[in-house]
Amino acid sequence: MMDKTTLTFGEIALPADPFAAFGIWLRDAEASEPNDPNAMSLATVDSDGLPDVRMVLLKGFDRRGFVFYTNFESRKGEEIRATRKAALNFHWKSLHRQIRIRGDVEIVSDEEADAYYASRARESRIGAWASLQSRPLENRETLERRVEDLGSQYGEGPIPRPPVWSGFRVVPREIEFWHDGAFRLHDRYRLTRTGADDWTASRLYP
Repeated sequence: MMDKTTLTFGEIALPADPFAAFGIWLRDAEASEPNDPNAMSLATVDSDGLPDVRMVLLKGFDRRGFVFYTNFESRKGEEIRATRKAALNFHWKSLHRQIRIRGDVEIVSDEEADAYYASRARESRIGAWASLQSRPLENRETLERRVEDLGSQYGEGPIPRPPVWSGFRVVPREIEFWHDGAFRLHDRYRLTRTGADDWTASRLYP
């Protein structure tokens, strides 16, 4: 069963359930962050073992993990499909908080990907077709011409999801909660998965 320890950050208390705790801090960020409270850095590793990191947007989470969408032929897509591992980091400056996540990666179902793709703005759906993500681009005009041509091709009709565009779910092995403290005496807790839905919490030195 879940360790019932409460995570304490000064006068703030969080449940030791990592998904419930994450939801509380994300809702706080949605109320305080001026831009993209769901922004997260995504770290991967290439075939030479060299790390890569970039910002992406969290598009959903539940007890299965944390989901984002991308072109599978992009650099991050290729690196994730090769290793099936990734790390995430959320940093909310206005709240002095950070959450780090490490784990395995699975591909979301076609039904999930189709539903999210259909919810995007028409221009974003066309953009998913137009961008050969991470490939060399001769000039901006080439991209704009591809967007225009695809807009004419699909007109006002449905725009199907590209076969190389879908979602990844990071299934966490570890989730770490960090809160800024005076004189760098921060509060840190690492929650480590010990079973399908079992977690152990450990307080860490800052």
